[in-house]
Amino acid sequence: MMEWAYDGVSWVLLRWHDLWSNVFDGNQALATDWAWVLAIVGVVITLRVILFPLFVKQIQSQRAMQKLAPEIKALQERYKGDRETLQKEMMELYRKEKANPLMGCLPILIQMPVFLALFHVLRRPDPDQTMNTTLYFWTQSDWDTYVDAKLFGAPFWSTFLTSGDQLAAVDSTPLVVKLVAGVLGAAMILTTFLTTRQMILKTGWNEDPNQRMIQKVMLYGIPVIMIFSAGAFPIGVVIYWTVNNLFSLAQQQYVLHKYPPPAQSASAKPPKPGTKAHEKMLEEQREAERRRKELAPKPGKRPKPAAANTPKPKQDPKPSANGSSVNGSDGAGTVKGGPGSGKNLSRAERIARAKKVSGAQQASKKKKG
Repeated sequence: MMEWAYDGVSWVLLRWHDLWSNVFDGNQALATDWAWVLAIVGVVITLRVILFPLFVKQIQSQRAMQKLAPEIKALQERYKGDRETLQKEMMELYRKEKANPLMGCLPILIQMPVFLALFHVLRRPDPDQTMNTTLYFWTQSDWDTYVDAKLFGAPFWSTFLTSGDQLAAVDSTPLVVKLVAGVLGAAMILTTFLTTRQMILKTGWNEDPNQRMIQKVMLYGIPVIMIFSAGAFPIGVVIYWTVNNLFSLAQQQYVLHKYPPPAQSASAKPPKPGTKAHEKMLEEQREAERRRKELAPKPGKRPKPAAANTPKPKQDPKPSANGSSVNGSDGAGTVKGGPGSGKNLSRAERIARAKKVSGAQQASKKKKG
């Protein structure tokens, strides 16, 4: 089932080894066969070149999904309880805005067969294996040189748990292998953690609790699992994984710098007016407002009654001490209106009018007295 992957990875690995063998001509330095080291690095470079366009599309899809978050939330509130309609509207929104939620998983899905194929190919050669040495485009010469190849004295096919009897056949020792495998394993775990951390910090923690939990599992859970599984990985595979992580760090830094994530909080410093970033921000705000209007309930729908917003009936105005109402009505309840009622007068005019009324009342009291 995986034969196609074994053939493809082996062909790329052996072509890179042929290239570097012509450069080094069988010479070693620091007890290391650099032709095989650089051949594994070549596999990483080949894979990264092939996946780079997909990686860019992955980042672009993530940015599109982040911009659509308010619209998705509005759809969820609008179609709460109607899962079928919600899914249909979300798919239409994804299609319209050219966002693909599955694009984020595609590069990982492609890398997994490559890693599994390389794991299978590089763990096969060892001194005890004498059958099927020419599968997957390998020649007997390729097989023999890989069995004898070492990294700082540790064979490429050896693991942290390889027995001393096997290592003695190629002039190596368990101590050397454990040191090299331990340092490489620590580097692999650290670079895996840093790669995941870089991506999460640049794109932001997901607001959804379930998605946030997945991010935490990827950030902390995978490195912990690798602590216990790295001992079974051949040194050649650990070289591949570590180099691949280093390339991922550099590639992510470049792509995330070119496609920065949208501001996640109001405290983020806005771009300066007149700049391209400011114009882009205004355009995104206008687009988001347009989408919100499209997702708003259509006119003509009967609004739900809200008891809290129902206006209270007006109470009858209370009469003042002189028999006239506070709200401008006389004692009989007749409301005085019009321009002369004081409704449209200025403050100075109202004060003058009050003094005139007060003077008239005092004069009336004197006549009665």
